[in-house]
Amino acid sequence: MNLHFSIVVPVYNRPQEVLELLESLRAQCYEQPYEIVIVEDGSTETSEEVMKAFTDLNISYYFKENSGPGASRNYGMQRAKGNYYLILDSDCVLPEDYLSSVENALTARYTDFFGGPDAAHEDFTTLQKAINYAMTSFLTTGGIRGRKKTSTNFEPRSFNMGISKEAFEASKGFGNIHPGEDPDLSIRLWQMGYTSQLIPEAYVFHKRRISWSKFYMQVKKFGAVRPILTRWHPQTARLTFWFPSFFTLGLVVVAVSALFGFFLPSYFLFVYLGTIALDSSFQNKSLIIGLLSVWAVLVQFVGYGVAFIKSKLMIGWFKKDPRLQYPHLFFK
Repeated sequence: MNLHFSIVVPVYNRPQEVLELLESLRAQCYEQPYEIVIVEDGSTETSEEVMKAFTDLNISYYFKENSGPGASRNYGMQRAKGNYYLILDSDCVLPEDYLSSVENALTARYTDFFGGPDAAHEDFTTLQKAINYAMTSFLTTGGIRGRKKTSTNFEPRSFNMGISKEAFEASKGFGNIHPGEDPDLSIRLWQMGYTSQLIPEAYVFHKRRISWSKFYMQVKKFGAVRPILTRWHPQTARLTFWFPSFFTLGLVVVAVSALFGFFLPSYFLFVYLGTIALDSSFQNKSLIIGLLSVWAVLVQFVGYGVAFIKSKLMIGWFKKDPRLQYPHLFFK
């Protein structure tokens, strides 16, 4: 297949991020023509001035009313001129061989959608690196964000994924839930017979404009969304979705056991968190990042785990309407 890429980026009040992303696209070692589609999702601080510095790039710029990232990606893909859409978040920066890696992988083994991993750039803050570790390490998420080889049915995340024009038009793209719009799309595509893959070489530097409070709110949303997706797609239920909740309940067991002088559960917790601290310290070459990674994992598991249990009760067992129970997770 002759690939013609359209890079689709939704953005909301992030001109500096768009600047850095476009700079990384300008530096690509890729000789084939491609298109960049920037969709301003009702921003009050637009990226329009940023575009003037990149007249050498083929950029299509659109402004629309705010409707969320999923609808904005659909909006961009509906207007894109390519036959394969590369979807990126505005807070990503690309290594110079990103586009070449995608083309080489799809040429060697074509699939109608794919996902790539995220990585921490050396210039990231200690907080960004600690949260990146918590989100990507095999010890925390089992590699579901791209740290393991997956031959088939890899579930992409919308900060770094691709989808063919054919698959987009057949599926109608992303739904109006957020977060969760990317796994929902993947599941629907698999049901339609399309296949996916992980392209490990197509990684991005995902900055995650984040603080501890924003990270906690983000993982809470992830936990609340998963039972909704399981209700929509029951065949996707997995015991592993419960792990953060089990971990959170385990923290209660550790605390209660310690009150009664029984410290064996505390030992297992210490070994697990100690392993995370050592592994992250080694990977990031920093003891401070290693210790911050422990806190990031605790925030991630507790935030996700508590929200998951609450959502499972309301959505899974009491059969509440997700849109009425969690209106903040849905765009109109």
